[in-house]
Amino acid sequence: MAALIGVLPGDGIGTEVIAEALKVLDAVATIGGHRFETRHGLIGGAAMDAAGSSFPPATRDLALGADAVLLGAVGGPKWTNPEAPDRPEKGLLELRAAMGVYANVRPVVTHPALYDASPLRPERLRGVDILVVRELTGGIYFGEKRRTADGASDLCSYSRAEITRLLRMAGTLARGRRRKVASIDKVNVLETSRLWRAIAIELFAREFADVALEHVLVDAAAMHLLSRPADFDVIVTENMFGDILTDEASMLVGSMGMLPSASLNDRGRGLYEPIHGSAPDIAGQGIANPCGTILSVAMMLRHSLGLPREAAAIEAAVAAVIESGLRTRDIAAPGTRAVSTTAMGDAIVTHLRAAA
Repeated sequence: MAALIGVLPGDGIGTEVIAEALKVLDAVATIGGHRFETRHGLIGGAAMDAAGSSFPPATRDLALGADAVLLGAVGGPKWTNPEAPDRPEKGLLELRAAMGVYANVRPVVTHPALYDASPLRPERLRGVDILVVRELTGGIYFGEKRRTADGASDLCSYSRAEITRLLRMAGTLARGRRRKVASIDKVNVLETSRLWRAIAIELFAREFADVALEHVLVDAAAMHLLSRPADFDVIVTENMFGDILTDEASMLVGSMGMLPSASLNDRGRGLYEPIHGSAPDIAGQGIANPCGTILSVAMMLRHSLGLPREAAAIEAAVAAVIESGLRTRDIAAPGTRAVSTTAMGDAIVTHLRAAA
């Protein structure tokens, strides 16, 4: 197949992990006879420096014209002034809104070889296979913001349409898994959560009677993710709750560097990125973990490009390399070998080619 992929490395370690992901993508193209055209664009702090905007018009055009977009990370201490009218994170929010990618899908799957990298006991990590579906273009991050010298407010607002489409995607994804959905809210305090729960009840009764629906308060969900994570199948929640819970869930796997994500709409085009940030403290040292970005390429092949076999091959290659004992520094442990970002990418490519 042929596809145009927009590549936005961004800031910090984003450029390093994207380079390894593109090596894997090239290997997939060679093995399968595919043609992936990649076009690079600027976003975040790099775009602010070069183009005067965290999300310049050329990047918008690239994102809207591509079959999929692969993103590294944005941000860094150079651009952290909270009073500035433009910040790297603003560019990311504008990218998501422009693409209409309202559902952020984050798989959290533990690997036995990485149990020692997690702060949790191994018995709590066995069988963990969670899919988090987070609302991405609404809620408190996008609501009206006000600030005076003595106060501030951030409006959290959701419409029935926004909630319904996300819950419908969660239900549909659950049908391909264990048919269990945990809807996370704060119904005892928030009106948005009361609307959320009411819609969930009526939608699942009408359209997903074959899927078990559970309601969990967000504070209880945070606790259960650490005490009984294997009980979860699909988790669906609003924007801010999902942001926090998925970062917490990364500790089940051992490192944020291991987790990919897909931000999806109803038109098949998606935005794919690791869940970690730009990590300016390790940028340029060649020690960043590229696995989350490489696994994001697998999600891109599966969800936007219709290549599930190639996606599974990448996932198998990452798992095999981890099981062989190779590690980047964030997941290294006694008896394993810490390697560079580049060496980790090379090892995954080598395994991918050998298995073809």
